[in-house]
Amino acid sequence: MVCAVEVASVRAEPRHDAEQVTQLLRGEPVLVESAQGDWSKIRTAYDYPGWVESVCLTEVDPGDWLPSPQEGSPVEEARRYLGAPYEWGGMTKTGIDCSGLVHMAYRHLGRLVLRDADQQEAAGVEVSDAELRPGDLITYGEAKADHIAFWRGEGRILHASGRDGVNRVVDEAEPPVLQSRRRRVFRL
Repeated sequence: MVCAVEVASVRAEPRHDAEQVTQLLRGEPVLVESAQGDWSKIRTAYDYPGWVESVCLTEVDPGDWLPSPQEGSPVEEARRYLGAPYEWGGMTKTGIDCSGLVHMAYRHLGRLVLRDADQQEAAGVEVSDAELRPGDLITYGEAKADHIAFWRGEGRILHASGRDGVNRVVDEAEPPVLQSRRRRVFRL
């Protein structure tokens, strides 16, 4: 099955008021694991589970949904989203979250990476602060990663921020509130 609409919310539970955990984009393939009423329990191509309205899915195969792998900078791809509003579980220019920004930046280059910050952190190769270079990733959080940003160099990060006063994709000096919560620096 594939996503038949431009954007479909993937929910934690089979109901409209449940948390949006990610989004499907037109043509994106999914594995349907079961159905409940008007909802399908799915697993995305990047192994993310959730529930989507069954009407958003079709059996029609639109062809290549992921571009062929290509050279390029994930940071430059992420810059396409500058100013986009922050949306939990979002993956588009009309709303995107921090890990969705990382996911989509790599996806534009034909590389499928995991969806959440903690998953992205686990998939990365750790580098030291001395080895840190533009395009590397930084995770933040306590017990596990709950935020992720691209390192831009010279103390700057590019990320989708949902914090008070900054509720969009920004390129900014790494805020002290995040610096104090740094977990890991790595490359994908």
